[in-house]
Amino acid sequence: MQRKIMSFLTEWKDSPHRKPLILQGARQVGKTYSLLEFGRTYYENVAYFNFESTPKLASVFEGEIKPDYLLPILSHLSGQTIVKEKTLIIFDEVQKCERALTALKYFCEEAPEYHIAVAGSLLGVAVNREEFSFPVGKVDIKTMYPMDMEEFMLAMGKEDLVMRIRECFATNSPMPEILHEEAMNLYRQYLVVGGMPECVIKFVETRDYILIRHTQSMILEGYLDDMSKYNKKNEIKKTRLTYDNITVQLSKKNTRFQYKLIKKGARAAEFENAVEWLALSGIVSQIYKAEQIRKPLDNYRDIDSFKIYVSDVGLLCAKKDLLAQDILYMSDELNDFKGGMTENYVNSQLIISGYKTYYWMSDRGAEVDFIVQRKGDIIPIEVKSSDNTKAKSLNVYIQTNKPKYAIKLSAKNFGFEDNKKTVPLYAAFCV
Repeated sequence: MQRKIMSFLTEWKDSPHRKPLILQGARQVGKTYSLLEFGRTYYENVAYFNFESTPKLASVFEGEIKPDYLLPILSHLSGQTIVKEKTLIIFDEVQKCERALTALKYFCEEAPEYHIAVAGSLLGVAVNREEFSFPVGKVDIKTMYPMDMEEFMLAMGKEDLVMRIRECFATNSPMPEILHEEAMNLYRQYLVVGGMPECVIKFVETRDYILIRHTQSMILEGYLDDMSKYNKKNEIKKTRLTYDNITVQLSKKNTRFQYKLIKKGARAAEFENAVEWLALSGIVSQIYKAEQIRKPLDNYRDIDSFKIYVSDVGLLCAKKDLLAQDILYMSDELNDFKGGMTENYVNSQLIISGYKTYYWMSDRGAEVDFIVQRKGDIIPIEVKSSDNTKAKSLNVYIQTNKPKYAIKLSAKNFGFEDNKKTVPLYAAFCV
């Protein structure tokens, strides 16, 4: 599978300012596969260590953690000669050994010529712990996400279609209708399958939606287990309740997250730690309302008004137990959920592309789904699940804030009219 993370990893390898790399992200997004593939392709050998499958490894880091002490031991344990700049050292599931994270500081300071990358699924949660010293300023950090729509299409063997989509996006030229329909069908398949690599591989091989749903259910079970293993006892139930309720709230017209909908009488003070845990673990993303449209947007976010989307739209559909056929044919029975599902998809594509997303509301309730900073400009993005592109709220935003242009994502073909760039949903990755 082609993963965009490879471009980043090769740049990291060749950078004169390279530091030990922390590759973080939710479980099952492909961190281990990508690092091993990168190591096999660009290095003479790989020294791989997994702290989950080999718990005794942690004992190596209980005492001295400086490179001149660790390297001979690691070389012996891996059965690999660790050579400067020619060996990639990988620590996997590093959240199981906090001292190994601390050791990265000394690799940065005393042995920068050694190439070391670590992967962890719950580092966002581990970073908040007080028991260990995180190597702030001594590491490069990259977050990895599920496969986006482009990577999915490439896995499906649609390289020519991807190239045509990128050309049409750049020129605002409509796709030939037959190709537009093909791409829309692939988009609906992506809604069912999502971007978890294991699901994508199985779908490419089998086209079996039942098998995909089983795989997604296993991933969701793993998330629930993590909520128990890496959480305070009094927060476990709250975190699960919150996670379950996110998908319920995405079925509502107003997708702004409301604590009172988790349970009767619920308040922020009771559940805000649960929301934070889910966001730090990479399972969900939290996007805030922009109170003012000014740079930097983060200075003008309303911390009390936010939406929550799950990291992968395939897992969202699995959690809602939606039938594949209903999604593929956009059944009317899904009308209440289509909007939230489509927003969730677009949010994930924007985040994978490196954007920090916000949303906007006027004093009278007009709402624009996403606000991003794109190439120095603050751009509004309106999302529609069908080819109905009437956008009253977007027009209110344009009149109020005078953006350079606006983007409308929907089932309609490419185009540009009235300073609005129309983009089909399958091309959200182009933004």
